[in-house]
Amino acid sequence: MAALFKHLMKTSSSIHKVASVQVRYLNLLEYQSKALLDSGGVAIQKFRVVENLQEAKTLTQKVDEYVIKAQVLAGGRGLGHFDNGFKSGVHLTKDSSKVSEIASNMLGHRLITKQTPKEGILVKKVMVAESVNIMRETYLCILMDRRFPGFIIASCAGGTDIETVAEKTPHLIKTLPVDIVKGVTDEMAQELSEFLEFKGKLKSKAAEQIKRLWKLFVKVDALQMEINPFVETDKGEIISVDAKLMFDDNAQFRQADIFNMEDFSESDPKEVEAARAKLNYVALSGNIGCLVNGAGLAMATMDIIKLHGGEPANFLDVGGGVQEEQVLKAFQILVSDKNVKAILVNVFGGIVNCAIIANGIVNASRNLNLNIPLVVRLEGTNVHEAKRILAESGLQIQPASDLDDAAIKAVSCLNFETIVQQNKHMRDIKTSGEFNRNCVSRS
Repeated sequence: MAALFKHLMKTSSSIHKVASVQVRYLNLLEYQSKALLDSGGVAIQKFRVVENLQEAKTLTQKVDEYVIKAQVLAGGRGLGHFDNGFKSGVHLTKDSSKVSEIASNMLGHRLITKQTPKEGILVKKVMVAESVNIMRETYLCILMDRRFPGFIIASCAGGTDIETVAEKTPHLIKTLPVDIVKGVTDEMAQELSEFLEFKGKLKSKAAEQIKRLWKLFVKVDALQMEINPFVETDKGEIISVDAKLMFDDNAQFRQADIFNMEDFSESDPKEVEAARAKLNYVALSGNIGCLVNGAGLAMATMDIIKLHGGEPANFLDVGGGVQEEQVLKAFQILVSDKNVKAILVNVFGGIVNCAIIANGIVNASRNLNLNIPLVVRLEGTNVHEAKRILAESGLQIQPASDLDDAAIKAVSCLNFETIVQQNKHMRDIKTSGEFNRNCVSRS
């Protein structure tokens, strides 16, 4: 949806440019999203989920056509391929005997699409649904917005390539802000239905489905509800064929049943572990581990590391209510990344007590026998006590006076380590050469 949002940033008065923040959201697999839609009275296809070949063989319900879809958290499944050479993660067949054969080529194999890692994602579940004869595809998406509590994006050119529509034919996309109290009114639903070019009785059917989608969006505390495609069938039905829902972690206390549905099998184990410890962590590709309080400060830290020639290994925000045990967990997560060759701690204590951070750093360093460079910049609440704790710890901790100083020292540590390793390598070569010469002379 990147191109779509780029278009919206330029053209919609209801959307304004804001800084991007790394936040972890709950994502559901397609079949889970469909089940939620069904619970809200939204029209969907009948479906079943199979996890093994035996379950696929027991499908006996007769339908005109089956659609078999690999269940992974990635787009572009239809254009993807599997590690066994099988093409496409989406198949259609009218032959019930073919369902198990298609499913067997998906289950236990890795699906590779433009949105997956290059090694693909292991398919553990396959959804077998009743296919519908689509006469026309449209696009509908409900999103949260910073100025309006919600807004709806609609396009009469739905299907798999909505990004291209946004880039090349932006006039085919409509955005409509929604008041959270009033919700989607009958007039708004009719306006959207008309823009989507539904005619006659289908116009009122589509309007009713749009209102049900909005009510469900609010009920389940969704951040995004993308229906692509939102279709008209040959039987005069309006069906939500494919659905993607995203939820804000802040709603977890209200939506426990939904959050319990989360499948962690595709997630980075470090990110899952961090979430359980109430830490915000996103793995990156660099080698300087970052421990920071506050998303804005974390992003500034990563930027300054890059400014001085380094590469951050992660985004890790410990938050305002961090305790010593969370600092330990944060260090455990950082050092579990084999790419991390140095750690930079950057804390500006407002709500956070710097002394708690300092004690956490000392305990973590000792418990983990930390043997990589550690640079610490602390400022704010109880900072003098924190600096005393670090100074009297006897540990090899490099204090930094400010963020710039911290970044320079962290990057310098790595440069120094590189020189040491290069010198060690040259000494090894020299020693090896001397050893070989000695062997020759003795022989």
